Amino acid sequence: MKSAKSLSSFRLGGIHPPENKLSATSPILDLPLPALVTIPVTQNLGAPAKVIVKKGDAVLVGQIIAAAGGFVSANTHSSVSGTVAKITDEVDSSGYKRPTITIKVEGDDWIEGVDLSDALVTDLGLTNQEMMERIVTAGIVGLGGAAFPSHVKLTPPKGKSCDVLIINGVECEPYLTADHRLMLEQGAELIVGIKILMQLLNSSRAVIGIENNKRDAIKQLEQLLESESGIEVTPLKVQYPQGGEKQLINATIGKEVPAGALPIEVGAVVHNVGTIVAIYHAVMKGRPLVERIITVTGKKITKPANFRVRIGTPVSHLIEAVGGLPMGSGKVINGGPMMGRALTTLDAPVVKGSSGILVMDGSESIRREAVACIRCAKCIDSCPMGLAPYLLKIWGERSELERAEDELVMDCIECGSCSFTCPANLPLLDYIRLAKQGVGRMLRERSKS
Repeated sequence: MKSAKSLSSFRLGGIHPPENKLSATSPILDLPLPALVTIPVTQNLGAPAKVIVKKGDAVLVGQIIAAAGGFVSANTHSSVSGTVAKITDEVDSSGYKRPTITIKVEGDDWIEGVDLSDALVTDLGLTNQEMMERIVTAGIVGLGGAAFPSHVKLTPPKGKSCDVLIINGVECEPYLTADHRLMLEQGAELIVGIKILMQLLNSSRAVIGIENNKRDAIKQLEQLLESESGIEVTPLKVQYPQGGEKQLINATIGKEVPAGALPIEVGAVVHNVGTIVAIYHAVMKGRPLVERIITVTGKKITKPANFRVRIGTPVSHLIEAVGGLPMGSGKVINGGPMMGRALTTLDAPVVKGSSGILVMDGSESIRREAVACIRCAKCIDSCPMGLAPYLLKIWGERSELERAEDELVMDCIECGSCSFTCPANLPLLDYIRLAKQGVGRMLRERSKS
């Protein structure tokens, strides 16, 4: 294993927030099914899915209940067996009402053709087309948070090729440990999944990037790969936000993705470890994406844990499983403290992109009073994209969208490093997100004309 001095990382910016990996030694537990699941119809970036069931229908686990609305879209499946209770708009983790399908849980009966055993399957003799069809049918999206349909990433544009598959095992968000546990407990499945992706991408090299605070996972995967060729583990310096695609590419293979470009421009494709294990299950087991691993944690939580959770499970059900909401809790965050967002209701459901639930004490969640910017440039120094966050904040606050666009606001990955380092306590990321939303709308209108 590399020494700390020889560990690589990305070139620009970065910070070192307290890690608080309270659940790192907690094994993955299967969360009991709730009485009801509320499944958002669309859980992917791209075109919305279309509901294909109606109230009163009986459904099985793995049955498609909302079909993909195009190539850049993904199927949504029932995560339980039971009866469709209602199809309506409900508040999800974003705080907005979205179309959802609520199912009364009556059992755990799966669709036919799914292998539910734990036996490792390494080869079914499938063609590339057959494997891709299984991935599409299973509704696999990026489980690192972006929820981009995985089959799209596995279909490089004409004239582009993947020289290296990069596997994101960084999990740099403080508190979160779901990916860490997945690498420890399902490393063999991960490696088979990597081989599937290498075949589909016609790539002869794969690199697994893992930060050096997960030495047990690094050692585990290195041992599993001793007799393999073409797949390597790269220990990385602990530095947030190393899990960002462009930062991970820079850290692992030393290349920089140009502004506005995709990783394929430098011959790379990046997938999260959870996504790859889900692809293994889809291809080798015929399992649709109906569950994922989630960390439930917080300094005052009685027993922080990592759970295997069915999609659509209410957040309140997860919190009950770790001892309930502590007295004096201030916020419940969907995700980690850096990029996550506060929930407006504990009835919000788990979705494909949910990585963690963080309960923050009232004293932790109070925002400090903002004062005037002193032009210290700490936000610039910490930005991993080389942007000027204090300027982007001004243009967002003033709704000067053209100036925000000129300052490359759409390149912001919303990591929160700028807000974390700001001595003036300015809500930099809040205004930058506002600017991104405005510029996004402007670009969509521009494309129509």
